[in-house]
Amino acid sequence: MSYSGHVDIRIGIANSPREISFESSQAAADVEKAVSEALTADAKFVRLVDTKGTVYVVPTATLAYLEIGSEESRRVGFVA
Repeated sequence: MSYSGHVDIRIGIANSPREISFESSQAAADVEKAVSEALTADAKFVRLVDTKGTVYVVPTATLAYLEIGSEESRRVGFVA
């Protein structure tokens, strides 16, 4: 699937006041599917990648919530 937009992802970690926040070039549906499949299969980790290629490996046992922002293509230029 070809996808050129970006989606903001926020991941809450149980028993931690901080969250993981990054931008991904993966489609929102693909991110949701990867996390859902990991949780359903009782996988130990879920793996996500940001727009810079950084890999996030999050233990599913500590996953408190996942927030997936709306998909939007980046605009280039100036607003008049």
